[in-house]
Amino acid sequence: MLAVELGDAHQFANARQVAASVGLVPSQYSTGGKPTLLGISKRGDKNLRRLLVQGARVTMPHIHARTDALGEWIRGMLCRRHSNIVACALANKMVRIAWAILAKGTHYQPPQAVAAT
Repeated sequence: MLAVELGDAHQFANARQVAASVGLVPSQYSTGGKPTLLGISKRGDKNLRRLLVQGARVTMPHIHARTDALGEWIRGMLCRRHSNIVACALANKMVRIAWAILAKGTHYQPPQAVAAT
């Protein structure tokens, strides 16, 4: 469903435009040069956004087994934010990864394991 929504990945200049077309970026309200980020915009395809967020929620309980950079990022976010916010952020990240794969015509290369410092 995401591939159908994206179509030709080159029609988008960057991954943020793809996430905005799906409706996974925060709405922005700016006044006096001070931007305020609100909740996700909820524009675009409602069913696709629902599937992406549900897919993100499915991966979150099993995140303790991941030792790569994405697993570290999700664990760090879960320490700071509510799980619903982390699910939307992970769905946003998944859309951006999907765009990069389609735009570059490559396969997914997971980030390397994070070295303990």
